[in-house]
Amino acid sequence: MLQRSIPIHLTIPAIGVSTGLTQLGLLPGGVPQVPSSWYIAGWYKLGPTPGQLGSAVILGHVDSVAGPAVFDRLVDLKVGNRLTVKLADGKTATFQVIALREYLKSKFPDQTVYGPRPYAALQLVTCGGAFDSHTGHYLSSIVVYTKMVA
Repeated sequence: MLQRSIPIHLTIPAIGVSTGLTQLGLLPGGVPQVPSSWYIAGWYKLGPTPGQLGSAVILGHVDSVAGPAVFDRLVDLKVGNRLTVKLADGKTATFQVIALREYLKSKFPDQTVYGPRPYAALQLVTCGGAFDSHTGHYLSSIVVYTKMVA
């Protein structure tokens, strides 16, 4: 396990992602913030940092009014793909994809995504599934589950 250190960069070679990371908290009502930029992902700062015991979470947009966003190809990840997170202390944590799931936003499993784990986990979250053109929102969320391997 690693010591707490703010994540500053995420690289996912299999889908061509290389992004700096912002810090995200909670909105009024207890809903996690989403990144203010379509093209930069954000780490949920109220949980563990990547490499610590438990569930670290990074969120990113799938698309924007102008086209694809930072996590537009997240759904293309496969079990076994690897990703790295560079931390502010200079260390790098490597994670391996162990599962990919789609959940209706109305039934999003907060505890499964943000809850405790007996290992260093990192969940990547974006929108997906059907798009509701009336509301301008996706009806589901895509979650990629990973486990630290180095």
